[in-house]
Amino acid sequence: MKIFVIGTRGIPGIQGGVETHCEELFPRIVDSEHEVIVVRRKKYISKGFETNEFKGVKIKDLGNLSSKHFEAFFHTFNAILYARRVNADIVHIHAVGPSIMTPVARILGMKVVTTHHGPDYDRQKWGKFAKSILRLGEKWGALYSNAVIVISKHIKDIINTKYPSQKNVHLIYNGVNLPSPSKEDILGKYGLEKGKYILAVGRFVEEKAFHILIDAYRKAGISDIKLVIAGDADHEDSYSKNLKSMAKEAGAILTGFIQKNIIVQLYRNCRLFVLPSFHEGLPISLLEAMSCNCNVLVSDIPANVEVGLDSKHYFRCGDVNSLRCMMLERLADETEYCYDMSVYDWDVIASQTKAVYDSLV
Repeated sequence: MKIFVIGTRGIPGIQGGVETHCEELFPRIVDSEHEVIVVRRKKYISKGFETNEFKGVKIKDLGNLSSKHFEAFFHTFNAILYARRVNADIVHIHAVGPSIMTPVARILGMKVVTTHHGPDYDRQKWGKFAKSILRLGEKWGALYSNAVIVISKHIKDIINTKYPSQKNVHLIYNGVNLPSPSKEDILGKYGLEKGKYILAVGRFVEEKAFHILIDAYRKAGISDIKLVIAGDADHEDSYSKNLKSMAKEAGAILTGFIQKNIIVQLYRNCRLFVLPSFHEGLPISLLEAMSCNCNVLVSDIPANVEVGLDSKHYFRCGDVNSLRCMMLERLADETEYCYDMSVYDWDVIASQTKAVYDSLV
């Protein structure tokens, strides 16, 4: 069976939770009965990853518009037309925005699986019109897909409540898998010491709430602990520019986007990992931090609460003072943590996803 994967920016080595999900999942899907082709957006190809195959997964590069509002929709439409030309059996669409093209794929005679990674219409960066389009994408993805995959119980509840006619809904969690660390001395590069910095990881978009973290860090008056934020903006805008200026004024270290074999060093040596997001599906960065046994502090949004941490690991979402107080409390905690990550096993996740495909063909 030929499986076409669209909706992601692509793999490998591309920043983003959906991209990490696809990079880990689809090489595990490929076998003698499952051919996988991931459609990639040319503008996001990382240096050194110019390839047409990755661990058995075929890569197809297609151009796209340079617009954060429309690039996903146009790229998905073009990818679906290409999938029809090469006789794909299943189109697997990731995220609610691209899922608006589900009816197109069905009309062209292909089976469709959609993965709902979270209600993207809750993200602060979108205006009223964009949010309405994203809600429509969620609706059409839920109503017209042959099967829907959700990555958390919270998202499953959303689908079951809003679209009860869709009976083929599968809860398949995100997974986590970090490679062996690179020999590159990333700590030395940024003048960091083990246990002497707070780490945050993610794209520079408003819903990640790094501005709240920087504000809380500044108000905490911590002179011996540095703040490190690993990530960058996909599209430079006023928010990302202001965030970088704010970070500079607070003395925070911005590393830019870092590949996983390097960032694992930052996870393993930090004093505290913080995820202050307003919105998540099931955050891979949190799972990565937990897999490295980090002391973690996260906002109390449903996706983070579902992970099941003790209450001491949560602060009130959007509350700078709550984050400041809890951050100081977590920094004083010298407990060595070890989390049960068995439910986030990518091999199990791949097996569950294959079962969804096989049930349709």
